[in-house]
Amino acid sequence: MRRSRGSRSKTRYKLKTTTRVGRTNPITKKMQTFEENDLVHIIIDPSVHKGQPHPRFHGKTGKVSEKRGRAYIVEINDGNKPKQLIIRPEHLKMQE
Repeated sequence: MRRSRGSRSKTRYKLKTTTRVGRTNPITKKMQTFEENDLVHIIIDPSVHKGQPHPRFHGKTGKVSEKRGRAYIVEINDGNKPKQLIIRPEHLKMQE
């Protein structure tokens, strides 16, 4: 049988949460708001499948350029190539 190459393949350890420790309330993560030009970290929450970026962008830092519906457009550089990602706020964290 042919191997599945879905968007979550090879992410067994990357998209895993620990039990109890470090858990955040998903309601407050959904209600986060960001302004234009805010720097944000892309930290994928594996319990929320909607609005997830590709796992290759997990841990990257980008700049919010605009809001689109409930999601945000985040600009990052993938190597030397600029990219725009559409990400929901559950998968974003404000840079301190």
